[in-house]
Amino acid sequence: MFSDFFLGMQQDLKIFLLPPVICAVFRLIFILVYRPKKSPVGEWRKWITCFCYGFWWGMDFNAFAFLIPLVLVSLPGAFLPAYFAVGDTVRVVLFLVYAAALYTAFIGKMIFYAHFHDTFNQTIWLGKHADKKNFADIFFHQNHGAWLLLGYLPYLALCTFAAHAVLGLPSFAYPVLTDGVGQYAVNALVFIASIVLFYWLRYGGTLRHRLKPEWDEVPAFVKEDLVLGKASIDDLIALKMVWKRPVQDVLNHSDEESYAILKCVLPPDSPVEKPLEVFQRTADGARIDPPQHIFFLLAESYGQVHFDAPYAGLNLMEAGARFRAEPHTVCINNFLSSGMISQPSLVSLLLGVYDADMELNENVLFWNHTLPTSLPLQLKALGYHTSFWYGGGLNWGSLSHFLPALGFDEAYGGVEICASDAPRTWLGVYDHIFLNEAARRIRDEGDAVPSFHFLYTTSNHGPFRIPFEEYGFDAARLNPEMAKALKNSMKKYRGLGCAWYADQALCKFIEEMREAFPNSLFIVTGDHMGGEVPLIEGVTERQELLLREQILTSFSMHHPQLTAEHLIHNEIGGHMNILPTLIELIAPKGFSYYAVEKPLTERIERVVTPYAWLTHEEVGRYRDCKAQELKVTAGPLPWRVDTERFTEERDAYCELTAYYVRHPELLVGKNW
Repeated sequence: MFSDFFLGMQQDLKIFLLPPVICAVFRLIFILVYRPKKSPVGEWRKWITCFCYGFWWGMDFNAFAFLIPLVLVSLPGAFLPAYFAVGDTVRVVLFLVYAAALYTAFIGKMIFYAHFHDTFNQTIWLGKHADKKNFADIFFHQNHGAWLLLGYLPYLALCTFAAHAVLGLPSFAYPVLTDGVGQYAVNALVFIASIVLFYWLRYGGTLRHRLKPEWDEVPAFVKEDLVLGKASIDDLIALKMVWKRPVQDVLNHSDEESYAILKCVLPPDSPVEKPLEVFQRTADGARIDPPQHIFFLLAESYGQVHFDAPYAGLNLMEAGARFRAEPHTVCINNFLSSGMISQPSLVSLLLGVYDADMELNENVLFWNHTLPTSLPLQLKALGYHTSFWYGGGLNWGSLSHFLPALGFDEAYGGVEICASDAPRTWLGVYDHIFLNEAARRIRDEGDAVPSFHFLYTTSNHGPFRIPFEEYGFDAARLNPEMAKALKNSMKKYRGLGCAWYADQALCKFIEEMREAFPNSLFIVTGDHMGGEVPLIEGVTERQELLLREQILTSFSMHHPQLTAEHLIHNEIGGHMNILPTLIELIAPKGFSYYAVEKPLTERIERVVTPYAWLTHEEVGRYRDCKAQELKVTAGPLPWRVDTERFTEERDAYCELTAYYVRHPELLVGKNW
């Protein structure tokens, strides 16, 4: 009987060898696809460490490829000869199920990295309420989903062949002793050794749980490499890390826990039962003539990277660069978004507190209530009629419910106001068509009533299928070297073409509104950094983006009376500084308003969001504890790893939002 267990355990060990090999192959593919330098020559230590650490850390899951067949096949097979006879077939089936899971996680990671330049992170949680049809459209039309699904067939066929091959390798014979007591001792020793082996493998080559591999233990010289650092984390491990840190944990805090966390952003001895009251401010008086029209333009993936000096010669932002160069346009070139993707960025800007991935727009509490920090609500108090314009449909993100509660008088979706046959992407109507229609309707409204217009575009987003050549994109005219280099990368060509197109549409709208309403105030920013990056082989020196280029969005303001002195030459800022800046520029002296951050009319020493921090010297990102010098350079910059700053402040801003979610009685009712 035990001889069958002994032989079966060896079969389990053989088939267990395959998952780590599969993970190593997937790791290599990931590196070869996303790392600019494909060869380990000159970096052998870094590569070997990455693969070794990935192997041992991956055992957190892969060790079960040994334990599960041991428990489900070898152990019962020792008592059931008929089951033992089909044991290898069961092992192959179990292995193929796990191999399919590894492949699924791998293609998910590859797609996720293509969109977010990161392996799995908390952004996954935001897919809960997302439009699943949009996901399917991206998967099949941008990420070649049909081919990826067909890839299961040859992949699983190869796995089946490999499984039968390793199971066919010779096994050690069962040791038979004449001494009965000795035989039992050997049997017990083998069984105990199999259990110890599992734990030794699962703990990464140690029996001490506290020495089990974790991200903190990855050597710094591997972490500093953007791709190799991520490659050291197997795909299922990355998913496990996300699962262990759900974004809603903060919603389970008690009030006492909240008070302790909030103290770092509240004045001493201030009441904490209504923490937003502490952020009530009084305007010093208008710095410019209050405009009859305010246009807040939030552009999809309108990043700062395209305006930075190393890429300015590509002329992709030729319209935006002209606008930013005007004497009454003020720009801040180091600007943090309030969210790493569209939804939390938009919600934070409109609601006046960080959404912090809590999806407040999907929370029914915020369909009939809001916060006193709401941007449209406070502009209504200044006498402005408020309108929201979105290139897509207002069903996205439950905007049709969320926007009225914020205080918007009107809300328009591009798919509703434009012709039914208007060309569109999966997100919304082409920018220039949507903005043309919005401009026509705004002109028809006239200027009898002061108005605030928040416009959100959609076109600069994958899969970049807009026929931008028809709208004037000519890479050879913009930069001949760029045109030559882009011939080798159609994806990058489409992405950069869409960035040019979106910038042109945005600036054309600004020109039309300035002509119609010369005294208008314009605020222009991006929802987050995204789209196609302008690194082009042979044109730009670096092959990897700096951290500032990965996360900084753009920001500019324009008004006929606006000068750089109004923003006292601030070099850094963030989305949450926009609301108080707007009010300080136009509100009468004594006007009371709410803002969790200071206006840009005051000196800003640092910007802290739930995702990143920014000082005059440094930019950092919390999700991977990395930072870099805040510097525009054509060359590379060293990474500062295992670095976190202002974490108490970050936690406090997240806690502030969660506190009001837990206390709906403190929300402002929809009574306008």
